[in-house]
Amino acid sequence: MASPSDRKATIIDGKAIAQTIRSEIADEVRHLSQKYGKVPGLAVVIVGNRKDSLSYVGMKRKACAEVGIRSFDVNLPEEVPESELIGKVHELNANPDVHGILVQLPLPKHINEEKVLGEISLEKDVDGFHPLNIGKLAMKGREPLFQPCTPKAILQCCQILNDLALVLFAKMVCNCFPFSLQGCLELLSRSGVSVKGKNAVVVGRSNIVGLPVSLLLLKADATVSVVHSRTPDPERLVREADIVIAAAGQAMMIKGSWIKPGAAVIDVGTNAFDDPTKKSGYRLVGDVDFEAACKVAGWITPVPGGVGPMTVAMLLRNTLDGAKRVIEQ
Repeated sequence: MASPSDRKATIIDGKAIAQTIRSEIADEVRHLSQKYGKVPGLAVVIVGNRKDSLSYVGMKRKACAEVGIRSFDVNLPEEVPESELIGKVHELNANPDVHGILVQLPLPKHINEEKVLGEISLEKDVDGFHPLNIGKLAMKGREPLFQPCTPKAILQCCQILNDLALVLFAKMVCNCFPFSLQGCLELLSRSGVSVKGKNAVVVGRSNIVGLPVSLLLLKADATVSVVHSRTPDPERLVREADIVIAAAGQAMMIKGSWIKPGAAVIDVGTNAFDDPTKKSGYRLVGDVDFEAACKVAGWITPVPGGVGPMTVAMLLRNTLDGAKRVIEQ
């Protein structure tokens, strides 16, 4: 462990930022309730009994209750036919009290995820992964109804880290944090850092993290490169970048020597790392070697407690935005 004197980086408290966002959302929800007699509604659909998915869904439902968003719970068995799941989605599409629909991923192997997600109404796609939303995200001069949550959260954080070179690391594990994309841009925006004109490297090209965050960074006028498994010498590219989004999914893959001095590091990785000193036998770590990175970076997010809390906050924000489009008409 690095001593305080060894550490140069300032810790970015994603949990505190997320709580501020939740408070803002709660105020807006109360306004809608008082003025129109209606509140936003979020439907969360879960198939099966995966412990990680149940945990994430529980957090989302609890967060809804805390800010006054109505939660519609749909729990289906592992063996549910694809047609029945799609039927449930259609019912939620037709429900005027539901303003956002989330189908928790991953789905069982016998179900076509792309087909199911494509059935969600565009106006209720709070994940931001409907083909039309992603298509608009990719087009200059077009804006999607909803932005994927992890990339948006990264950009938000920029406003807090003003005038710094930036290294951002984002990671998605087992499709469990679809909202992290927007959450990372939110962190940047609220940290005061401008992405405009910065060199950005996205490590990973997944549909959930790498692709959408690269598109959002382009929209924010960054110069974006994408590093993947076939890219030669990725360490060199990361070290030269002002902004790096790492979606590699490997525990502590990014070493301190990879980081540009004074950079900001936002790590969305969540990996189980063997640790016999822990009762569970493991501890959670990110994609970044935190202790080594602290000696080089200017700012850094911890794992846990960094980008993770932002994922749910961005889900709540998207649900509120969807509701306002309908209720305030």
